[in-house]
Amino acid sequence: MTPTQIWGSLLIFSLCPLLGGLPLINWLTDGLTGKDLKKLGTGNISVSAAFYHGGTLIGILAVLSEAAKGIGAVFLARAFFPGGSLWELLALIALVMGRYWMGKGAGTTNVVWGIVVHDPIAAGLVFLIGGVSFTIFRHRRSGRLIILILLSLILALRHPQETDYIVVAIVLSSLIGWIYQKIPDDLDMPPKAKSDQIFRFFRGDQGILSLCEELDSAQVGNKAANLSQLKRLGYPVPEGWVLCPGDDFQPLIQFLEPSGTQPLAVRSSALGEDSQFASAAGQYLTVLNITTSEQLEQAIMDCLASYNNSTAVRYRRDKQHPEKGTHKMAVLIQKQVPGMFSGVAFSRDPINQLHSAVVIEALPGEGIQVVSGRVTPQEYRVYLHPEPKVEGEGDMPAPLLKEIALVSREIEQLYHGMPQDIEWTYDGEQLWLLQTRPITTLQPIWTRKIAAEVIPGLIHPLTWSINRPLTCGVWGDIFTLVLGKRAQGLDFSQTATLHYHRAYFNATLLGNIFRRMGLPPESLDFLTRGAKFSKPPLKSTLRNIPGLLRLLGRELSLEQDFIRDNKAHFTPMLQELEAIPLTELSRQELLVRVEKILTVLRKATYYSILAPLSLALRQGIFQVPDAELDYSKTPEVKSLRTLAHLAKDTRHLLSKEQLQFTDSSSLFAQIAEMTDGDSILAQFASWLQEYGYLSEAATDIAVPRWQDDPTVVRELFAQYILQPKAEPQQVRSNSRFRKLVQRRLDLKGRVTEVYSQLLAHLRWTFVALEGIIGLEGDIFLLQLEEIRDLINGSELSMTKILQQRRLQRSESRKITSVPTIIYGNAPAEVFLPTTTPLSPSKRLQGIGASPGVVEGKVKILLSFTDVGEIDQNTILVVPYTDSGWAPMLARAGGIIAEVGGRLSHGAIVAREYGIPAVMDVDNATLVLEDGQRVRIDGKKGVVEILGNADNCEATALGVRG
Repeated sequence: MTPTQIWGSLLIFSLCPLLGGLPLINWLTDGLTGKDLKKLGTGNISVSAAFYHGGTLIGILAVLSEAAKGIGAVFLARAFFPGGSLWELLALIALVMGRYWMGKGAGTTNVVWGIVVHDPIAAGLVFLIGGVSFTIFRHRRSGRLIILILLSLILALRHPQETDYIVVAIVLSSLIGWIYQKIPDDLDMPPKAKSDQIFRFFRGDQGILSLCEELDSAQVGNKAANLSQLKRLGYPVPEGWVLCPGDDFQPLIQFLEPSGTQPLAVRSSALGEDSQFASAAGQYLTVLNITTSEQLEQAIMDCLASYNNSTAVRYRRDKQHPEKGTHKMAVLIQKQVPGMFSGVAFSRDPINQLHSAVVIEALPGEGIQVVSGRVTPQEYRVYLHPEPKVEGEGDMPAPLLKEIALVSREIEQLYHGMPQDIEWTYDGEQLWLLQTRPITTLQPIWTRKIAAEVIPGLIHPLTWSINRPLTCGVWGDIFTLVLGKRAQGLDFSQTATLHYHRAYFNATLLGNIFRRMGLPPESLDFLTRGAKFSKPPLKSTLRNIPGLLRLLGRELSLEQDFIRDNKAHFTPMLQELEAIPLTELSRQELLVRVEKILTVLRKATYYSILAPLSLALRQGIFQVPDAELDYSKTPEVKSLRTLAHLAKDTRHLLSKEQLQFTDSSSLFAQIAEMTDGDSILAQFASWLQEYGYLSEAATDIAVPRWQDDPTVVRELFAQYILQPKAEPQQVRSNSRFRKLVQRRLDLKGRVTEVYSQLLAHLRWTFVALEGIIGLEGDIFLLQLEEIRDLINGSELSMTKILQQRRLQRSESRKITSVPTIIYGNAPAEVFLPTTTPLSPSKRLQGIGASPGVVEGKVKILLSFTDVGEIDQNTILVVPYTDSGWAPMLARAGGIIAEVGGRLSHGAIVAREYGIPAVMDVDNATLVLEDGQRVRIDGKKGVVEILGNADNCEATALGVRG
């Protein structure tokens, strides 16, 4: 580069931005009309704003001024560099940047005329191809995208050997496209009575959108977009057309030609209306029975004007909807259906969230009577399960009510399980859908699925005050890693909550997060429970590729990261905790110990979440069957095998008379008197020391560990001696991908061990603290912050708080059947209906977790407190499974669990020992009865109730896994 060219480049990068920033358009408009564009409309200083606010003359002058800028920039570059070089494109880039930063414009006109001078042939081709496309499709946003792609493509084809030139051309197009996303569109401004024809043309007003087309809610509002989706899926939706915000309505009026034989209805479809968080019900105008063009024009103008009604403005302000920028009202025009019956249907009861009925409100005639609130409608409740049943009296025929209820639940599933408010009408032959929108008061949706396995049972306040921030925080970190800036506005602290002292996950929030990540909303179910996985939306997935690659990087380095953190944090912390006796610590030192554990526990929580997800992802991708995996390094299996070996060795040392012991106490008394008894007892004590951190719910620190009360495991040890368990078959596999999955399974086992040990030490620290501060038996009823305050000298009295929480837990414990799904943030504190036991021969459906078919006698086991005898004739029915349940599960002939999936602890133990198991059977501990005879199919996930039998034996009916 010559010295002259160096000076030229400096001039280009200094003068062109200043030239682009000169507000010539505003000076012209202000000087000739007295209007300041910065204070009008969108606030843009653009050619289209000049046409709109100043008229044709001002618009033409604006074009000439901006064209001069673009041509001037090209000639400036040409004064120092050869004609047609990439420096002319660089000059245009500098001009556009100045235009955006200082002049509030996109610089489109500058670039158009600059390209005409730079390469007339390329400009002509772009105008020709792009102009034809826009004239045919009449969609300005798509037209802009096509023009920008054509610009970079044609310039590249004109300079195929010049890589630098091609890159600069792509940068120029991308820069303009990026600016389009950052500034409001002047062409979206509402139409004037005498809008200029040029302004109308470039707005694309002549395009008429129909509900038969795929519509974007960001362009036409949720009401029109939802009806479009339903219509394209085959649901009966009256024929309709959409007037986009800012479009001229005259072409549509001329096209429709309303008449008395086919009246029309005009309805609002505002952007933000009928959304997940704001219904805007009744805020905007609906006009019916339109039979002339004049009525249609007036109805459209009245509907548009309703956007600025004081009540609508206040509603949007309350809902924090943005008012600045483009006009936000689309208008929906539909053929009006003469209704014999009309009304609304709620797919879930909006008043009582615990009822399972579809609520239908209806009246003879048009539906406007129902939604107006001026007439009391007839109310019906339709229960769809187990058999359709209608409650309520009125004029509506029962078959029609059932049809409405079925369609309502179908549409609910279509919208990711979100309860729907559906407006409908019936013309005597056909049910028609007029609107569907989310029931905003039933948001968010809370699900017990997965949460009941992660942290089961009734949760104490202390447990929740620790687990919730840990779990929600780590999930938030993972999601933010993928989403980046798009994670803003998501409250990850709302990922989980308690209802009736039970844990629930926020299905609405998780679904939104997964959709933002480009994944289906059921992704968590797929990763944790093996549920079906629908096809993710391609566009969103592509958008999230950088974030997904970051997450993939974490997955690939997960094992090495754990080894590093285990060496640096987990092992030293566990060694320190073992080395310092709790009895030697003061209350302040115990609190410091708690804080240390919590710091390390956050790191461990990261691995406890990501390791199982990584395992599920690898197993799903590489299709490695469970039977090919070796689970021997997981705590639940490792502890089980060790105890079984010890029981086997002990059995060989006992005589037949000694094997007639009645309980574990007599067994251990006999062992103590044996020659080798001390060795056996020492080995059992060593086993208890190694696995004493396990419990029936490891994630709940309020639940005692085996080490706290070894009664249960002593009883199980005794049963192992009486009824030896067969050694499981060795795993043999030639799968080339098995090692990749096996390494993650082994890692999951190591993570579970560390995580459970840290939680056990946390529990033991609080138990020690409990005695010092005088809260024997009650410390788990307090929250962590309250304990901190007590230790730090707070005068807060805990007596009333503890009394209230004891009462609340007592009331929650009485609820024997909690709902799997809760809609909304405040479930009614009413009596929850218990599940009615099913009659014999009924089938229950769950998730097949361990293959095989077996018949046997039901034994319901709610906790460790009353284990009793478990043998091969027992079909064990449990509310959940944790690693601490392993010894009991392994003794059963079959397993049924209310929650869990293929990767739950119970499923792992069942597959390890070839026991058929079915997980995720709702309310199994209530539906089934002790002693009931059942057949379970662990492959299909089916439980069949055969009847009651006092003397039934478990029978294997097929090859066990």
